[in-house]
Amino acid sequence: MIDLLQPDSSYYVVSETAAGKQKPVAKRVFDIAVSLLVSVFILSWFIPLIGLLIRLESRGPILFVQLRSGRNGRPFPCLKFRTMKYQKNASFKQATHNDIRVTRVGRILRKTNLDELPQVLNVIAGHMSIVGPRPHPIPLDVQYMPLIPEYKNRFKTKPGITGLAQAKGLRGETSELNQMRHRVRYDIWYTKYASIPLDVKICWWTVERMVKGDKNAW
Repeated sequence: MIDLLQPDSSYYVVSETAAGKQKPVAKRVFDIAVSLLVSVFILSWFIPLIGLLIRLESRGPILFVQLRSGRNGRPFPCLKFRTMKYQKNASFKQATHNDIRVTRVGRILRKTNLDELPQVLNVIAGHMSIVGPRPHPIPLDVQYMPLIPEYKNRFKTKPGITGLAQAKGLRGETSELNQMRHRVRYDIWYTKYASIPLDVKICWWTVERMVKGDKNAW
């Protein structure tokens, strides 16, 4: 059984030697400030409301917990609202366009990115940042790391609830190698030039996509 707080090192997808320097204290302060505001003014009522809608439509837990790769490739329990029909011990499979596993409530949550909102708790716990490369499921890391030499550089910083690639519309299924290559280029650029002003811009671009709806959000 995997300890979600201190997973076994055999689950690491990259050694700690691939990690970069810690980000400035300012970024952590930004993360905590935003996360606490969202937790108090949104999550406090949003989780019970969405949880009720999820349970009314389908049986199973309200939250979906999936082991994903964080900084240094260290795995952590990533939280999301459950958007698919519950199937115990289901194997990993990326969501596809018009995926029959996605519920009606789940489709709305995914379209607006609201399914990611519980990850503010991951930010408070120190697993994630508000902005950073999106954490991929471990099977995707294992699949693409040997094919994209610079892929491991994504792990130099904490993953984010949103990221530059996602703010620019690069999200959803990665059925082709070039789709992942393009996404990784944005991630690597972010790790080099990350700053609080850039994080604020990415947050704004993300909110715009939430309001307009993202055609690649399935």
